[in-house]
Amino acid sequence: MELRQLEYFVTVADEAGFTRAATKLHVAQPGISAQVKQLERELGQPLFDRSGRTVRLTEAGRAVLPYARAALDAVAGARLAAAELTGLVRGHVAIGTVTSLGSDMNVPGLLAGFHRAHPGVEITLSEDTSDHLLAGLLDGRFDLAFAGLAGDPPDGVGIQVLVDDALVAAVAPADPLAARASVPLAALADRPLITLPRGTGLRAAVDAGCAAAGFRPRIGFEAGNPEVLASLAAEGLGVALLPATMAAAYPGLSAVSLTRPRLRSRLVLAWRRTPPGPAARAFLSHAREFLAR
Repeated sequence: MELRQLEYFVTVADEAGFTRAATKLHVAQPGISAQVKQLERELGQPLFDRSGRTVRLTEAGRAVLPYARAALDAVAGARLAAAELTGLVRGHVAIGTVTSLGSDMNVPGLLAGFHRAHPGVEITLSEDTSDHLLAGLLDGRFDLAFAGLAGDPPDGVGIQVLVDDALVAAVAPADPLAARASVPLAALADRPLITLPRGTGLRAAVDAGCAAAGFRPRIGFEAGNPEVLASLAAEGLGVALLPATMAAAYPGLSAVSLTRPRLRSRLVLAWRRTPPGPAARAFLSHAREFLAR
């Protein structure tokens, strides 16, 4: 039994077909078929039912699959451990980010710098809402994530705060609120609010604040990009709840401080507290140094 046979077997199972497996592995299909058949002969059982248009695992195939995966994972772990000892980091890092991540974070520069330092590490980047990103850290879909956070992080997640900003009510200059320096949050109970969608850290802060103030927010507009929120408010379509620095920088908006309660929203770099492997540890170290500049 060879590791190559196990890799081919697992890939065929994952792709539900020899042709797709061959494409993924960049190997000729006859070669994969021959190696899987050899594995079946060694085990004395067919691993796939080939009678349909797509191949399916047999009972024996389903029984063998977790052991094949474990064997491949063990080999990959041994290689990573050896590489770490020699200072040569390899592997894969999955990074998640909120859509509204500011350009001042310079994520392209962060990724490029890490790639130059560790060319053997594959990096993937995916966008999602903050709640999905934090859940993805815990279930292993992500190694690190840039996420919005309204309260404390989930158990098992470490964070570095990158931005901690007060939320303000941003309105057009002609809005009656524009003449005020501050307003209690309850003063917005009957106003159409413009905010990020559910699942984002900013929206969680808004919902929690409104609940504490004793009302349910009347959401007029939702958008995933804070600049869209600002532009809607500048047109007089409602009250945008935005970080103070963004509201102050956007032309045509007046920013009004919120009180009772005061709201804050944080952007954090988050990671699993359990050791995620040498590649992820190397990226975390690089990211924390890069973002502290």
